[in-house]
This record gives sequence, structure tokens and C-alpha cells, in this order.
Amino acid sequence: MRPSIASTAQTPIVPNTVAVSFRTRLTAVTAFLQRLPLPLIQLLFRLAIAAVFLKGGLTKTANWTLTVQLFADEYQVPVLSPEIAAMMSVMFELGCSTLLALGLATRLATLPLLGMLAVIQTFVYPNSWSDHLTWGSILLFLLTRGPGALSLDWLFGLEPTSARKE
Repeated sequence: MRPSIASTAQTPIVPNTVAVSFRTRLTAVTAFLQRLPLPLIQLLFRLAIAAVFLKGGLTKTANWTLTVQLFADEYQVPVLSPEIAAMMSVMFELGCSTLLALGLATRLATLPLLGMLAVIQTFVYPNSWSDHLTWGSILLFLLTRGPGALSLDWLFGLEPTSARKE
């Protein structure tokens, strides 16, 4: 026998215990994860993005002739000669990645790398947007939020006082 519409309308709605249990556990896990210190996350971001660019810079310095040839044949950066583009690339990759790893002039060090990413995404590897989006997001986070308390910027007082309230 099928229940009538009237009888089902009078049945009280009881919260699904599985959904309530899931929400409770999710709240507990989220509260636990929020205790992870932001300066630790900022340090990990700095080291991760520094490793990407440092590896690129070291690879380019391993064989300079091949690097210049790569800039001439494959990368073809507009306006700049292959030699100048290669030199700027290596300078920014090695210099800025070192600064990021140390947490020194962090916000400033993100700017050339963001510029490089924009050029690479636009002119060199437009189909590599997923990597560039990931790297750019980390760089933007560091630019806007700073290096965190585990940095030389913080130690030397180079961060604005408003950013020091973590």
C-alpha cells in the first residue's frame, strides 16, 4: 500500500545522521588545519617557487651556447636579442629565486618572475597555462601577503608593520 500525500506531509523531517556526522568531522578537520601557521605556508611557497626558477637558471648556465641557441630558435622572445633575453632570464631566475629562498626583498623579487611568466605564457609556451597559473598564483600570494615571519625581511624589519600582524 502506498502512503498518501497527506501522511508523508505530516512526517517530521529528521536530519540525516550521516550528513550531520560528516559536517561535524569536516568542521573538526578544518579547525585542525587552520592551526597550521601561515608563516610556515609562506616559507613552503617561497622554497617551492624558488626551486622551480633556480632549476631553470642552473640548467641554462650549464651550456651557455645551447641556451642562446634555444632563445634564438625556440623561445624567440620579441624585441630582445637572444643573448640579452638569455642573460636576463638567467639573472632573474638565479637572483630572484635566491632572494625568495632567503625571504629577502621577497615582494620585489616576485615582480621580475611574474613578468617572465607573462612573457613565457604569451609568446613562448601558451599551452603551458596550468603550470604558469600555479607559479603565478604562488608569486601573487607572496607579492600580496609577503614572505612571512620565517624570512630575512621579517628579521630585518623590512616588512610593513601592517603585514607583521600574523
